[in-house]
Amino acid sequence: MTRSESESYRDRDASGGFGSVPPEAIGSLGGLEMLRKVVSGELPAPPISKTLSFRIVEVEEGRAVFKGMPKAEHLNLIGTVHGGWTATIMDSALACAVQTLLKKGEAVATTEFKVNLIRPITPETGEVTCEATVVSRGRTTGVSECRVIDGLGRVMAFGTETCAIFAVPAQE
Repeated sequence: MTRSESESYRDRDASGGFGSVPPEAIGSLGGLEMLRKVVSGELPAPPISKTLSFRIVEVEEGRAVFKGMPKAEHLNLIGTVHGGWTATIMDSALACAVQTLLKKGEAVATTEFKVNLIRPITPETGEVTCEATVVSRGRTTGVSECRVIDGLGRVMAFGTETCAIFAVPAQE
């Protein structure tokens, strides 16, 4: 991995930086519109994406794609990337896929998810892609599924998630 590839996961070229999306944006933007602004850098990326070297790269209705760069600092005791790193990129993509279907004033929170780790991920694996799609969107819940794929097209992990969908209080 080159220095510039590593930095692309740590630094935001756009003005959005890292942080929480302002509450007024949650109340005034639909989920897809808000995520598009995160992708473009108009809104901040979540700080966890800086810490764990992953980023949201693409969204459309019912779909979210993240890319991540596993690093030595993500290793567990036996020298593979900790399952928590994989679970975190998956949880992010799974919830964002559901979020793409939210209306203004709605938010999403993970209530349950299942992770299946199929192959070990190491820093030598290189960049991985996590693509999530919505299976079902109801009034109060959304269900999504995803796969984590390495650069050779191998499935490294897959999973499903249920998210609660709820109204956020109006900002004054």
